[in-house]
Amino acid sequence: MEGIVVKSTGSWYDVRDAEGQLHACRIRGKFRTKGIKYTNPVVVGDVVTFETEADGSGTITQIAPRRNYIERKSTNLSKISHLIAANIDVVFLVVTLKEPRTSLGFVDRFLVAAEGFRIPVCLVFNKMDLYDEAEKEEVSAWRDLYEQVGYATLCTSVVSGEGIEELKQRLEGKVALFSGHSGTGKSALVNSIDPSLQLRVGEISKQHLKGRHTTTYAEMFPFAAGYLMDTPGIKEFGLIRYTKEEVRDYFPELRAFQNQCRFNNCLHVHEPGCKVREAVEEGTISASRYLNYVSIVEDEDMSLAEWQLR
Repeated sequence: MEGIVVKSTGSWYDVRDAEGQLHACRIRGKFRTKGIKYTNPVVVGDVVTFETEADGSGTITQIAPRRNYIERKSTNLSKISHLIAANIDVVFLVVTLKEPRTSLGFVDRFLVAAEGFRIPVCLVFNKMDLYDEAEKEEVSAWRDLYEQVGYATLCTSVVSGEGIEELKQRLEGKVALFSGHSGTGKSALVNSIDPSLQLRVGEISKQHLKGRHTTTYAEMFPFAAGYLMDTPGIKEFGLIRYTKEEVRDYFPELRAFQNQCRFNNCLHVHEPGCKVREAVEEGTISASRYLNYVSIVEDEDMSLAEWQLR
């Protein structure tokens, strides 16, 4: 039988077949170790072949080729990847200015991973009801920065309802991944889109009327001829397997200067005659984006990775 993985708890996987029936499945032992370079060989969004067992459970025997996926470096195993989700139409990266604050370094690293498969990303600036005027101006500056690069943005609040209807419209017919730091409100947003899901969130703060999500495993839910993917929060986003040249090409504003530098293989870091560095000095390219790019290609854990737009 064939189906799509809609829930992953690490050892068990819920697979939805063509009729909509769910099957609790495991992976054969030899399958788990055969050429696997991931901490989690099967992920939500995977299309799999499985066999049903006498006790009603299933065994996954094959994974269909993925058309795309989002991966990050495993926290404890620097040479092994952790898959977040596969076969995605659009990513909604949920960003907050406080409780917690999302760094531009985190955003830019995530965008590189999405650019690797040309997966569209919309930056969702959430918890707008918490921000004062200065913070709202900062959100506006962030939106201008990323929209100029070519990314979609949206402001939302589950308290005031801001942006929720527009978010629903952007989701129709899509397999949509919600990702971001823990506590940015991903599960609360998914609940506001479809209240019937009643996803678990943390206790509501009396002061801010906002909960922190407590998602511990990835799951996807049918919505408007598509799916919503809710995933555990990410503390850090380490990139893996990309060459320096690939990272360079995954920054759209740098890619626009291709073949304009003195050297065809210019990495835009130390080379003379670099048009990208000139554009940064002139203010045509964002300094924060460029400095985060340098920290990635030089593989340095720089304070620049936490650099904030002021």
